[in-house]
Amino acid sequence: QVQLVESGGGLVQPGGSVMLSCVASGKFYSVAGMSWYRQVPGRQRELVAGINWGGITKYADSVKGRFTVSRDNAKNTMYLQMNSLKPEDTAVYYCNAFITTSQPMPWEYEYWGQGTQVTVSS
Repeated sequence: QVQLVESGGGLVQPGGSVMLSCVASGKFYSVAGMSWYRQVPGRQRELVAGINWGGITKYADSVKGRFTVSRDNAKNTMYLQMNSLKPEDTAVYYCNAFITTSQPMPWEYEYWGQGTQVTVSS
């Protein structure tokens, strides 16, 4: 059973920083692209940042220069360093990854984590 587990959310003051982590666990062959999304109630889930296996990154315009996505392929882990946080960054942050597994058949499947809440407030 492949799982993505996020950690690191919480309450942070405006201007503060927090780092999120996402670990892929279970039986699989490889992890390709990984991304962070976020969602607030009543709005669509939006892409925050993504990184491919080779380390090429992409960011939403709203977080460029403030957030940094990285990954450790040996640990099947992706990180999101969030700096200069604003109240509008408040959301549930989800990890997303494309993982090649053997079940139900050898293929690349899309997985989501359960989400971690980040609240930016004084």
